[in-house]
Amino acid sequence: MKQGKFITLEGIDGAGKSTQLAWIAELLQRAGKRVVVSREPGGTALGEQLRALLLDKSITMHAETETLLMFAARREHLDKVILPALAQDQWVLSDRFTDASFAYQSGGRGLNSAKLDILEQWVQGTLQPDLTLYFDVPADVGQQRVSRGGVVDRFEQEQADFFLRVRAAYLDRAQRFSDRIKIIDSNRSLPEVKAAVEQVLQSLLHHE
Repeated sequence: MKQGKFITLEGIDGAGKSTQLAWIAELLQRAGKRVVVSREPGGTALGEQLRALLLDKSITMHAETETLLMFAARREHLDKVILPALAQDQWVLSDRFTDASFAYQSGGRGLNSAKLDILEQWVQGTLQPDLTLYFDVPADVGQQRVSRGGVVDRFEQEQADFFLRVRAAYLDRAQRFSDRIKIIDSNRSLPEVKAAVEQVLQSLLHHE
């Protein structure tokens, strides 16, 4: 049976990935693909409740608690959304996936990445995205963009050094998994970013 493709969008807060989401879905639909758009944490009824907890800046939690909640939401997301859609030859487009946990919880919070390796294997087995678009901007640019948006969540309120660590972790993963993770320089004009994204997506569509 033909299987759909799984595409994820990653980046520090303010990198602009969410801005690209609807446009990417549109591009894939124009190419004749049935597309499911989702996000992490979230994507399911339980996942959205966990998202509300995780983003609530009035709540403090241990880094391991945060990580376990992220993977709990991910398990539901896989079970209820991602795997069923892929099995029906739909393309899944997710705003964040496991790379975000390695970047934010390991890079940002300092959690031992070996613990995340275990959770990744437990929750998703061998499943990995077919393509990850990593939208890269300097940490200070991301923070400036977020601050212009007004109200910030529990992650967005973090200090500059946190986002420097998150970005470094993302770049490290992009280097280690360069076949899957494609870096998009998001510190450019919107048309330039779109052109770079389209080039990567056309390559995936062409090789399908």
